[in-house]
Amino acid sequence: MGAIVKFMGDFLNQFVVKGFWGILKGIGLGIANIFNIPKYITIFKSYSSELGAGGIVLAILAIILVLAVLAGIIFLIVLLCKKYIRFRKTVVDQEELLNEVATLNREVIKLTLEKEKILAMKVSQLGLRPGESPYLEAPDGSAGEAAAEGEEGAADGDAALDEDYSRFYKLTQVDLELADYQPPVYNNDITLPEIVEMYRNFAASRMGLYYEPNTIRLFLAAFASTRLIILQGISGTGKTSLPYSFGKFLQNDATIASVQPSWRDRTELFGYFNEFTKRFNETEVLKKMYEATYKEDIFLTILDEMNIARVEYYFAEMLSILEMPSRDEWVVSLVPSVWPTDPKHLFDGKLRLPENMWYIGTINNDDSTFAVTDKVYDRAIPIDINTKGKFFEAPWTDNLTLSYKHLEEMFRECKVKYKVSEESLRKLAELDDYVIEHFRLAFGNRIVKQLEDFVPAYVGCGGTEIDGLDFVLCHKILRKFEALNLSFIRDEIGGLITYLNKHFGKSNMKESKEYLERLQKLI
Repeated sequence: MGAIVKFMGDFLNQFVVKGFWGILKGIGLGIANIFNIPKYITIFKSYSSELGAGGIVLAILAIILVLAVLAGIIFLIVLLCKKYIRFRKTVVDQEELLNEVATLNREVIKLTLEKEKILAMKVSQLGLRPGESPYLEAPDGSAGEAAAEGEEGAADGDAALDEDYSRFYKLTQVDLELADYQPPVYNNDITLPEIVEMYRNFAASRMGLYYEPNTIRLFLAAFASTRLIILQGISGTGKTSLPYSFGKFLQNDATIASVQPSWRDRTELFGYFNEFTKRFNETEVLKKMYEATYKEDIFLTILDEMNIARVEYYFAEMLSILEMPSRDEWVVSLVPSVWPTDPKHLFDGKLRLPENMWYIGTINNDDSTFAVTDKVYDRAIPIDINTKGKFFEAPWTDNLTLSYKHLEEMFRECKVKYKVSEESLRKLAELDDYVIEHFRLAFGNRIVKQLEDFVPAYVGCGGTEIDGLDFVLCHKILRKFEALNLSFIRDEIGGLITYLNKHFGKSNMKESKEYLERLQKLI
């Protein structure tokens, strides 16, 4: 036993005392020797008599170097200490923040429990069990009542709840206001040229707005080919005034939605369901859409400054829905469930987009806006308004009561009467091949369909087929050239101008050729 104790003592003495203690003692002696200033002075004095002038200079340099090393070591030690203190303080702050968050979470849980107790008390006062809703359908198929018949105050409570309770407040108000709606007597004898002339005189005589007849023809013909029309150009030329005054002309004011830079999704157009209040926050656009389901009037929604936010973000769903070939598929989902108190024209929480509403976007191309993508342009009819209309004397003109069904019937008649000629379609097909070969761009089936709808309506409004083709070519195809490297296609642009002169005539396709010449000047 004594030998074991002696062995352990000698073993641990070698490991701990002579080992670890020797390391610590050596480090301590090393640090002490590094900072032993008197020893440095003694060494310097002992050799100062033997050193010459050059040696003394070198010795002083060595002393300065040593002092610099000592200062560096001290600086590193201080820096490490500061970093440790700062790190420790951050850890402590994080721990305190986590504790504070945990405390707040506990308070939220307490408040939630108290709110549930209060709601349970209110439900009990209405004669219901907690969790039972007075608006859900009863098991027998009848609507649930808020209180049993005969209870004191139950009738008054039900009336107040029924009157104030609708998650679609604005849409329900439309139901109430139009419950006994009687449509007006529409003018079903007016023609497209008469609408153009009548509106031009109305805008001039009643609102002091002056537009060229061709601008109105383009605007009205665009209604035949798409539900999205884009008015673009310099500021102050009447882009917003055109659809606004057209709504006044039709005695149905346009809805103006001022686009904001923060618009990123469909909720900016339709609104959203608030889970806390159990109400749907409707927008004025949604209200007008719902109102349009009751009427045959023409409804306009103006997306003012539509490219101040990215159009393909907030309008993406609308672009897809309005492309559906069947209008029965023009459906947007608002809520996932059905409540008995939902508005009359909603089905399964969905709204069928009205056939009689068009969307007019205004665009200013400057540094404060986003570029409109091809996805948007291809689905719209863009109209440039870069000049102010000239003053002219116009007779006092009354409003027009126009049904969208009569308007669309006139468009259908134009497709038969003014169908795009086979010769023009052949020339466009050849032009398509030329553009593909030289510019790697194509017309596309969507653009051809729009052309076949737009051009006959434009002719029906008083224009010519060649000018209608010129407009579509310029604004739907040639505008894509801006995305190309103009310096590489300069010679090709000149060749395209020659091609247009040869196949369509030098006096035709003026807008397209003027646009191409402007592109050449930019190079």
